Amino acid sequence: MFGDGEDLRIDWRRGGAAAVGLIAALVLMTMVVLVALSNGSRERALSAERHTYDVALVVRNVSSNISRAESTLARFVLDQKDATGEIYYNDWQLAGYQIEQLRSLVSGEPEQQALVARLQALYAKRGAQLALAAQAAALEKDQSGINYFYSAGKLPTGTELDKTLDQIIAVERDSLRTRQEQSEFFTDQADQFTDYLSWLGILVGAGAVFLGVVAVQALRQNAAARRQAESEAERAETLEQAVRERTQELWDANLALKAEAEERHAAEAQLRQVQKMEAVGQLTGGIAHDFNNMLAVVVGGIDLAQRRLNGPRREVLTHLHNAMEGATRAAALTRRLLSFARSEPLLPERVDSNELIAGMSDLLDRTLGERIRIEVDLAPDAWAIDVDPHQLENAIVNLAVNARDAMEGQGVLTVTTSNVKLAANEIGDIRAGDYVRVSVADSGCGMPKDVLERAFEPFFTTKPVGKGTGLGLSQIFGFAHQSGGEVGIDSTVGEGTTVSIYLPRTEVPAAPVRIHPAATRAEPELHVPGARILVVEDDARVRSATVSALEDLDYEPIACAGGAEAIELFEANEFDLVISDVIMPEMTGPELIRHLKATHSRPFSVLFVTGYVGDGESDDLRGYELLRKPFTVSALASAVSGALTRIVSEPRPSSAAAAKG
Repeated sequence: MFGDGEDLRIDWRRGGAAAVGLIAALVLMTMVVLVALSNGSRERALSAERHTYDVALVVRNVSSNISRAESTLARFVLDQKDATGEIYYNDWQLAGYQIEQLRSLVSGEPEQQALVARLQALYAKRGAQLALAAQAAALEKDQSGINYFYSAGKLPTGTELDKTLDQIIAVERDSLRTRQEQSEFFTDQADQFTDYLSWLGILVGAGAVFLGVVAVQALRQNAAARRQAESEAERAETLEQAVRERTQELWDANLALKAEAEERHAAEAQLRQVQKMEAVGQLTGGIAHDFNNMLAVVVGGIDLAQRRLNGPRREVLTHLHNAMEGATRAAALTRRLLSFARSEPLLPERVDSNELIAGMSDLLDRTLGERIRIEVDLAPDAWAIDVDPHQLENAIVNLAVNARDAMEGQGVLTVTTSNVKLAANEIGDIRAGDYVRVSVADSGCGMPKDVLERAFEPFFTTKPVGKGTGLGLSQIFGFAHQSGGEVGIDSTVGEGTTVSIYLPRTEVPAAPVRIHPAATRAEPELHVPGARILVVEDDARVRSATVSALEDLDYEPIACAGGAEAIELFEANEFDLVISDVIMPEMTGPELIRHLKATHSRPFSVLFVTGYVGDGESDDLRGYELLRKPFTVSALASAVSGALTRIVSEPRPSSAAAAKG
């Protein structure tokens, strides 16, 4: 019995030890789980704090790069150096990339997503405003870049952008305070559970003495478990080595992909450069071909006229007429090139498109012939537009001639006007707003897809050799973009083509400018024999020819080569008219006229003569007569007579202000 009782006590002790051990293990496991959960919550709170710091860092980088880009642009519009422009472009692009990073960081935060979306819109808007200054500086257009930059600086977009960045940081700061409170709470909780674990460890240590007897029995099991753990460690080490090798393979593959991407980028850049050079070569070849043809006519006609000066007068006049026709075609080609390059001076005025098209009916009838039926559909409420009426007439006539050729001289030509509201980029790269659409439609053969894609390319034409230069649609494209509009083409093979010019609506009336193109009238409107004329022209040959033509017209011209000499002559003599070139060294024509108007009170007329007007100088010509080079004697007589009828006795406000400045 004793032996049995002793065994029973031993069994009870073993059972009690096992029970106590089980309870202690359960409590320990519970505490470990609680500590793990608390630590996990603390880690998530700390991760949220790090996320807040990341967002704040990116926002500060965006603000810094935008500020640095704008300051670099300020330097760029002043020094107009390509290196400065590249720094501006890189800083601005980096800011856009960082905004994309910011959008990714706040992907799970609706409030921040809305602010970042607004930030992206303001960034795009601000980039468009600054792009005008950057483009003007890159093209080295005098002070236009500074003016655009100054105008952009006064716009509220920059301030709104900074406010949006501040709002994003403010939201993150509020979130940071909340996350810090959570982190502190979970840290305290983890510390408390750790204290509990410490007390539990003490209890377990005390129980370990009680469990010593049981521990002896577990030695074998521990030894077996140790051997198993060593085996598992070897397996884990083998697995870790395999993971390292696979990671190295992935790293090498990533480097290879980066190298391939860099090579592809370099190849694409080289391809774009080749395409640019190919386009320049095509344009240069077309210009050279057409100019050589026209110069052949001019040189041949003059040479034959010289050889036959003593021959029949009719034959000499024929050769001179051919030379004049070749020179006139060359001048027309130059004007089309300037229109295509958007360098032809536009002198806009408030135009009623319906009235202009209605006044062209006789011209279109004579140009197209009797076999073409012209239909006109004009919107009765068409908005006013602010364009150069002469250029718009030329564009409509060019479209009508193209339509006639597409219909092979027989068919229906429809000219329509309508008011349209367009969204951004709805037609080409047009801006959102109100536009007047002037459309010219024909019932001809239409354009296939490959021809339609190249319709606006310079010197591209489907007409036979000698029937066209291929600059008609290019000229219209340049005129529309220079006027703030766009051109669209709809064509179906076998049904016809519709070309639409979209011109922006205007509410502001513009001062009219009378343009005297070559050969507009054969006879002058008014002739004042003996009128005193000051001719300011830096080219000696043009100056000599102009003086000779004015003397033949019974005027009294005095010529000089620049602004300083013109001022001296004007102070010593009285003149009825000043004929000045627009672009001259040291002082331009508009600057000369502003000085004379500001320093002399006596009235005099002004006639500007130019072959090219620089960017930003067209506004200086408003209110004055303008004659384009090259011109005939009859065109000069008409322009002089028109100028003499428009003597301006008081200087314009803008001129006076410019003189003070």
